[in-house]
Amino acid sequence: MQHKKWRTQLPLHLMLIPGLIAIIIFSYVPMFGVAIAFQNFIPAKGIFESKWVGLDNFRYMLDLPDFYQIIWNTLFIASMKIVVGLIVPVTIAILLNEIRKEAYKRSLQTMIYLPYFLSWVILSGILIDILSPSTGVVNMFLEWIGLDSIFFLGDNRWFPYTLVISNEWKEFGFSTIVYLAAIVGINPALYEAAIVDGASRWRQIWHITLPGMRPIIVLMATLSIGSVLNAGFDQVFNLYSPIVYESGDIIDTFVYRVGMIEAQYGLATAIGVLKSFVSLLLISISYYLAYRFANYRIF
Repeated sequence: MQHKKWRTQLPLHLMLIPGLIAIIIFSYVPMFGVAIAFQNFIPAKGIFESKWVGLDNFRYMLDLPDFYQIIWNTLFIASMKIVVGLIVPVTIAILLNEIRKEAYKRSLQTMIYLPYFLSWVILSGILIDILSPSTGVVNMFLEWIGLDSIFFLGDNRWFPYTLVISNEWKEFGFSTIVYLAAIVGINPALYEAAIVDGASRWRQIWHITLPGMRPIIVLMATLSIGSVLNAGFDQVFNLYSPIVYESGDIIDTFVYRVGMIEAQYGLATAIGVLKSFVSLLLISISYYLAYRFANYRIF
């Protein structure tokens, strides 16, 4: 029996080999580059011949005048994305579930899911045109109703919120499907019993739908803690400019500029190592909370 089971599962294990090779090459082998964080790294000399400076890069990182503002920007933008990323999809999923015409429901699902497949390179071009202070549709509408135009991508007061709203526009379609699946899994007999008892639609949502969605909501919320230092490099990189560094510069964009543009490889790696360590800690905490409150476990 065991031999037969092994022969049956062998092709499945062989199919994992290309993926494992890719993970080893692109995820584990580059981890040796962590040594750059403790060196005055010079590409021409390589890792083995570059001067070892110990924790100097980390000390210099903590002494940078803009470092703590960058940390604050990252936490602020990421936290807002997490909160909005829970409220909006849950609300939309409940509203979609209340639609009785399947054709209309499926059309709406397709419309809200479509932006998820577009890259930020494409969406950033669309947003730059839409939010332009002179010719953008949004500002033309604001001026039409008597309000002043807003430089959404060039004003530090508005830029973080523009990032959050545009990110949710792109991403909430995927999360909505996850929550819709949770709603579909609720026992229909509960709704039938509520109707017999005279419960209104709002009562059914409050006492049946939301409690039925609670496990997946708790799971998604706790797992999102691990990404609190990931405020979205692709989005910020394609939308920000030097005039909004004060409110929009995050850890990932700062590492890009320091490492790729200013060629301070040791400092950039040190910042990346610090972020990875904190992210590992947060991910560990999030998985513990997911198991504690949602009974979710990976292994």
